[in-house]
Amino acid sequence: MTLFDGITARTVETPQLSVNILERTGDDPAAPSERTVVLIHGNVSSSLFWQETMQDLPSDLRVIAVDLRGFGDTENAPVDATRGVRDFSDDLHATLTALGIETAHLVGWSMGGGVVMQYALDHPVLSLTLQAPVSPYGFGGTRRDGSRLTDDDAGCGGGGANPDFVERLNDHDATDEAPTSPRSVFRSGYVAAGYTTEHEDVWVESMLSTSTATGNYPGDAVTSESWPGFGAGGIGVLNTMTPGHFDVSGIVDLDPKPPILWIHGTADAIVSDSSFYDLNNLGKLGVIPGWPGDDIAPAQEMVSQTRDVLGRYAAAGGEVAEISLEGVGHSPHLERPAEFRHALLEAIGYVGHPHDPAPPTEAIILRSSD
Repeated sequence: MTLFDGITARTVETPQLSVNILERTGDDPAAPSERTVVLIHGNVSSSLFWQETMQDLPSDLRVIAVDLRGFGDTENAPVDATRGVRDFSDDLHATLTALGIETAHLVGWSMGGGVVMQYALDHPVLSLTLQAPVSPYGFGGTRRDGSRLTDDDAGCGGGGANPDFVERLNDHDATDEAPTSPRSVFRSGYVAAGYTTEHEDVWVESMLSTSTATGNYPGDAVTSESWPGFGAGGIGVLNTMTPGHFDVSGIVDLDPKPPILWIHGTADAIVSDSSFYDLNNLGKLGVIPGWPGDDIAPAQEMVSQTRDVLGRYAAAGGEVAEISLEGVGHSPHLERPAEFRHALLEAIGYVGHPHDPAPPTEAIILRSSD
């Protein structure tokens, strides 16, 4: 595990499993909840992806990044996908309990956004920051209103993973020799074109920490009579986000309602209204043959679904801030770190919100004697 300056790793023992976390040297373990920030990574990644953010946040915060089960250096216990992402969120709660943290500001990226929304349904949180989050209705197989296209979630879950990509994860392939290598997938899917960094090897290392053991990534599949011929299984990572297992739109009814920051990029290839990882969209584009058409298998409008749910959250009295970053891909915290940092600090109340419109300026004239 490649750790940046000032970042340390340790294992937290919980009743469920051993969990790896990253912390900053010098952070106060007695910091109050309102100054505690917990970072949750997404699919095919780990806490390593948060290290730049951890270094950049103010030193008087306590910042923790957690490896979910089957990722990073946390145990690769099987994931019961029929519980949605609750295995992940329950692990997170057990970890924070072991650390003596009753509540905190939670930040979730991609699948991690779904994890922290589920956490908020089950436990108190101070705020939610959702970075390029999975739709509240899951990944794939739903109409704009969240209703399922088929009873077996055809085209969703473990069967949708590219077998060559899975094999390259299993082989720890760090090359860019194929479009299905993790490094190539990072460049084409995780970030927008033009992003460069000296830390790419670390990001690829993080992706390669993904467990491909049974019950982890990607998960199983079942035969379906609907196109494209498979449906969601009951174990593994990708099946946790299928619409029959996952629905966190109930956050609309939370009481009290924590403030929510939703930050995402307009060039996101993964979470989008026309995602290149949505099989229905790939069918529409002709990449997968036999697509039955928009009436039967429309592309999932992921961003619009999130906007709809958060709009209802705001209408019900919740505070929601949306930041859409032009030309940014799936990783705003990597691609626009300064903007992500400032937005997060506003979301947790560390800095104030700017006035809009700005207040009028006032000239103050001091005498020389003053």
